[in-house]
Amino acid sequence: MNIFKKIYRICMKKVSPIKFAKKVGVNFGVNFNIYGKIEWGTEPWIITIGNNVYLTDGIKFLTHDGGTLLFRSSVPDLEITKPIKIGNNVYIGNNVILLPGISIGDNCIIGAGSVVSKSIPSNCVAAGVPASKIKTIDEYFNKISNESLHVGNLKGKKKDDELKKIYGYNKKNSIY
Repeated sequence: MNIFKKIYRICMKKVSPIKFAKKVGVNFGVNFNIYGKIEWGTEPWIITIGNNVYLTDGIKFLTHDGGTLLFRSSVPDLEITKPIKIGNNVYIGNNVILLPGISIGDNCIIGAGSVVSKSIPSNCVAAGVPASKIKTIDEYFNKISNESLHVGNLKGKKKDDELKKIYGYNKKNSIY
């Protein structure tokens, strides 16, 4: 790839990550949100993402198994490439790795730093290495409802000001 194409791809990926995803062939529904840098792998056209999905910084989609290279002298056409499917109403935390052939069901949360090596069923929260179900989505909702600070509807400075009140922020003692 020439230098201008590389620069263009880097800029587009950063400035308009959703347009970049579409350009490289990722299939996605409505209300698709990207917060940070996503690595789409070498076969992004076999990635399917549903509606109302939130992807955060550092997520990596791996659609093939590079380990096959070790055996190509014995089996020259050896190849493991599999699609990745993400359902509707899914949140994937920072630095998650999604391995070939997995699917994540509807109404799921994948915890930060997880490695998803097996499919995750609908209606659950999964985390860990390898990722596994840690609770139902209903259990998670009940927990966060009880712990909520009730400022999620606020934006920008209003939200910051309210959080400063809640946590007793004192400007005199801060370097910010």
